[in-house]
Amino acid sequence: MAETPYRSLSADDQRNALRVAEASSPHRAFLLEKDIWVVATLHALFDAPFGRDLAFKGGTSLSKAYGAIRRFSEDVDITYDIRAFAPDLVANAGAEALPPTRSQERRWTKAIRARLHDWVLDQAAPSVEAHLRRAGFEPRVTAEAERLRIAYEPLFDRYAFVRPEVTVEFGARSTGKPRVARPVECDAAPFLPDLLFPQARPFVMLAERTFWEKATAIHVFCLQEKKRGERLSRHWHDLARLDDAGVAAQALADRAVARSVARHKSVFFREKDTAGNDIDYHSAVGGGLQLIPSGTARDALADDYARMLADGMLLDVNEPFERLMEHCAEIEVRANVPKDAIH
Repeated sequence: MAETPYRSLSADDQRNALRVAEASSPHRAFLLEKDIWVVATLHALFDAPFGRDLAFKGGTSLSKAYGAIRRFSEDVDITYDIRAFAPDLVANAGAEALPPTRSQERRWTKAIRARLHDWVLDQAAPSVEAHLRRAGFEPRVTAEAERLRIAYEPLFDRYAFVRPEVTVEFGARSTGKPRVARPVECDAAPFLPDLLFPQARPFVMLAERTFWEKATAIHVFCLQEKKRGERLSRHWHDLARLDDAGVAAQALADRAVARSVARHKSVFFREKDTAGNDIDYHSAVGGGLQLIPSGTARDALADDYARMLADGMLLDVNEPFERLMEHCAEIEVRANVPKDAIH
């Protein structure tokens, strides 16, 4: 049984241990190091008194909690249940806690952003920093609006595309439900059984909902024909891996979660296409989903994908960009079944 805490080792011994793990792990040593900080941060968040009202979501949840995607996912997306965070706003807003009018949405959004700014600064930042220090870490924690940045002194010089810091992005405009509690462990742990690494058991958003969150975000990117794809190609990679894991099929078979995502984004995340028209999320989940960009947007995405491959973030190193696009095009076809076939 492991008895020696990883954080009790000297910097040199930590460095050497992660190099040993690197020899057997698909991840490089500097990624194993950052992953330890990610897991420690998750434990700090969900062990706090406010942790019972949080939900872990996004790509990192798919990687760490579900093991459904094959890439290193570096940052943390957290939803604070709007019913707990702003009960005065949602008192009569129904099960999904959505504002009834556009003016109410603007009022809610303004109020929640202001409250989140104060909460991150006054509660989240000191709580996370204190927890990490008790666990033997030496973080530099800063609050930036709705984000926490947890920087650390890296053991390795290899950081490039990946930065030696964990960014926690908070939101509080949904319930985060349904969610499940799932265990999270460090990627280095299986390769260093004599060492004790941080662990966490966060509440996690269902993977099927995350599929539709990502699919509709990709849809917006395609309709806006964005010329910058920095750190965005991961979403296409995630869809393909969710398909491999069977999650996409489950999400496509049950459109209730898709319609819930569409309702939420139609209220809180209105976007316009290149012609200035409102993007219709209901159409996207009802047979009009677009997952493949074109022109300069596709070129920007291809460049971003190459950078992630070069930095070792993607474990499927033999999957060319064009094959990834082909896979997502196949998902698009399956998603866009005739409307009368959607139940």
